[in-house]
Amino acid sequence: MVKTEINQILTKKILGLTFVLSAAAFAFAQQKITVTSNIVDRQNNPVPYASVTFTNKANAAFNDATLTDEKGLYTIQLVPGNYDVTVEAIDFKRSTTNKQITGEGNIGNITVEAENTGTLTPTQNIEGVTITAQATKAYRVELDKKVYDPSLDIVSKGGNLQDVLSNVPSVSVDTDGTVSMRGNTNVRFLINGKPSSMLGIDDGANALQSIPADQIERIEVITNPSSKYEASGTAGILNIILKKSKKVGFNGSVEGTLGYLPVTRLNTNLSWRKGAWTYYVNGGGGYSQNKSTNNSEFNSFLNPQQLNDGYSMKSIQNGINEGENNNYNVTTGIFVDVTDTSTLNASVMLRNFNNESTGETNYFDSVILKDRNAVGYPNVPYVMQDQFTSRLNEGTNKNNSFQADLGFDQKIGDNGQLLSLATSFQKSKSNGTSLITENGFDNELDFATLTLNNILTESANSTFLAKADYELPIGESSKIEAGARFDANNNDYDYYVDQSKNNGPISILPNFTSATQYNENILAGYAQFKSKINNFGYQLGLRAENTDINVNFKRVSDASLINVDKNYLKFFPSLFLSYDLDKDNQLLLNYSRRINRPRSFFLIPFMSYNNNRNLFSGNPDLNPTYENSFELGYNLSKNKVTFNPTLYFKKSEDEVNMYQYSGLNEDGNTVIYTMPVNAGSDTQYGLDINATYDPFKWWKILASADLFGYKNEGSYENFDFSGEGFSTRFRLTNTFKPTKNTSFQIQGFYRGAQNTVQQKSEPMYAVNLGASQTIWKGSGTLSFNIQDIFNTRAREYFLTTPSYSQYSYMQWQPRQFSLSLTYRFKEGEKVDQPKRKKDINSNTSGDDEQQGPM
Repeated sequence: MVKTEINQILTKKILGLTFVLSAAAFAFAQQKITVTSNIVDRQNNPVPYASVTFTNKANAAFNDATLTDEKGLYTIQLVPGNYDVTVEAIDFKRSTTNKQITGEGNIGNITVEAENTGTLTPTQNIEGVTITAQATKAYRVELDKKVYDPSLDIVSKGGNLQDVLSNVPSVSVDTDGTVSMRGNTNVRFLINGKPSSMLGIDDGANALQSIPADQIERIEVITNPSSKYEASGTAGILNIILKKSKKVGFNGSVEGTLGYLPVTRLNTNLSWRKGAWTYYVNGGGGYSQNKSTNNSEFNSFLNPQQLNDGYSMKSIQNGINEGENNNYNVTTGIFVDVTDTSTLNASVMLRNFNNESTGETNYFDSVILKDRNAVGYPNVPYVMQDQFTSRLNEGTNKNNSFQADLGFDQKIGDNGQLLSLATSFQKSKSNGTSLITENGFDNELDFATLTLNNILTESANSTFLAKADYELPIGESSKIEAGARFDANNNDYDYYVDQSKNNGPISILPNFTSATQYNENILAGYAQFKSKINNFGYQLGLRAENTDINVNFKRVSDASLINVDKNYLKFFPSLFLSYDLDKDNQLLLNYSRRINRPRSFFLIPFMSYNNNRNLFSGNPDLNPTYENSFELGYNLSKNKVTFNPTLYFKKSEDEVNMYQYSGLNEDGNTVIYTMPVNAGSDTQYGLDINATYDPFKWWKILASADLFGYKNEGSYENFDFSGEGFSTRFRLTNTFKPTKNTSFQIQGFYRGAQNTVQQKSEPMYAVNLGASQTIWKGSGTLSFNIQDIFNTRAREYFLTTPSYSQYSYMQWQPRQFSLSLTYRFKEGEKVDQPKRKKDINSNTSGDDEQQGPM
């Protein structure tokens, strides 16, 4: 069935492309001539990297566009005729002149006029234009977000999204792949401005690793989103913009990667554009291996005489997990200028991720033996016995995702009104199997034990999203924006566990076998007004979201169905203020209220079984966390320096914390149980500094620092979550370019210790190295990188409770290196035709590839 659907989709795409190629054949058949010109300012200085668009008055098929070089010169081939020539450049007014093209040669200089006033976001891209020259800075600041360009990131070349995120300012990636912003893990991920099945349902770090770095255009870091964005994610939003080239003609690139731990990847980005049509396809696949280490030690503080027989007073666990991953993904789509005022875009994405893993854990336990008179311990209340257990977990996981998106933009009138409609349908399915073999041995009784478990998991997700946005400019510097959105999320989880002891009969474990249906519907609406008075800009917004959640849960051990219903309407205001001190200096002050809804499996009261010594159970009574966030920022943007310090303060209500307690399982082994609970509040405050500095043309520096304090308040049962302290995070990247075609990059990061009353996290650091060489006259790039040179990227923490202590060590991946080769062919000039009027207070960059916040 799936195969048939894929064939139908590909057939339709091929037929569509054939039709477009045929329609454009006439245009290609016309005789073209070569013309040149210079774009200059009033003082006759060249204007570099300006967009020059030629619009044929008689036939739109003859339209074309290009960019000027660093000297303001451009060359283009055109069919003779009458053209409107539109020029756009950063810090210059848009200019349109008419030219009659009759023969080859220079058509004369075109003069553009500088803007009289600075814009609210001096670093943003000009209306509808994206420059293809490699970014001179990897980082820039806009009104309500920070933008990271991975094209200058050598150390993640040939890697994946997780590798790129490790280098993004204000973002941290833990050793297990957990992503956080300023220490907060409640991050909302978007792909091209909306939730995406590319990130799967429950794949975690595996999903991030399946998106190649080569397919990422940029990453938008939104630490304090406005009301136009969904309110989810108290840490903020990470918007991953994938490449959707709009270069003229046929363009593309292919990248292959080899590395160790064994990794092979092959990815391609292809596009074709002529006239009103743009077609693109990004795809690839790869194979990789991973190896992680997990060690822990448990010590009980309780009185052995008051504990049950078999309880572990001390348990040491040493585990190694090795896996093999295969992933494939393809995204294909079109952009069509239906009319001069309307644009249609459509895309389809398919993703497949398969994993095979083998995990081996050895347990060394010191257990209590009571009432052992029969074995030589008369009149002794208890003795301590050493026991050894080995546990082998062999598993597979298969994940398939499908996503279809459709969008339509319609300009209304001549004053910049815009109506945008978009919808998305997504479907994901994940199937997992595990065979667990546990061999135990009682040294005292000289008795070997064998336990076999089969675990079958299946999860399915379907998501439907629809939204409408409207923009109404008022004068030259004000705008009203309003919109509505509907999300429908349906998740089904099936979990099955059986067990056989000492080759005996197989029986189902009722406490671990369950079926769950999770349904979530969110209806939202927003309105915001933005304006600018001289150097002062402001934006006021309010968003309302009504959430309806229904969870149906049935466990084999229960006779009845557990039903959980939650419905709540909440309001989320936002305020953004800015003041331009001068053209290059800007102050920013903003506020927003956010929500962190519990993840679906946080509400489901079943326990996972992959590690029967550490069991997690959801909590149906869990409520959302709400957060108020304030930021005061300063932005300096000069030719060689950008400096962006931000003071922030965040306070949450009903903070979700992980309550842990110890107990015995059915086999008499000591188990650590974990359950999410609402307990108290969390306050974070700090100074987030991001800066770039180019001391020389051959040396670029990107630095970030997060100096923050925290105060946690709250407790649950006998577990105290309170704690306060101060911690730091630093990242420094140096890029050297000794020759025109050679680059080196060295990067290091440090994460300081962080403590609460009961938990202490140790500091961590790592150093990465990369190098690249441009070859084949600029058509190719050869890159090499080493991740974690000193093999120090690991997480260590100590947990102390009134009843026990626990030490934990985890290393997600050891040192790795890779070699990548990229080849680019028929590269045209990348010019994104203007689609909308861009006002000076816009909180987007004018790039249609973003598709707007959803």
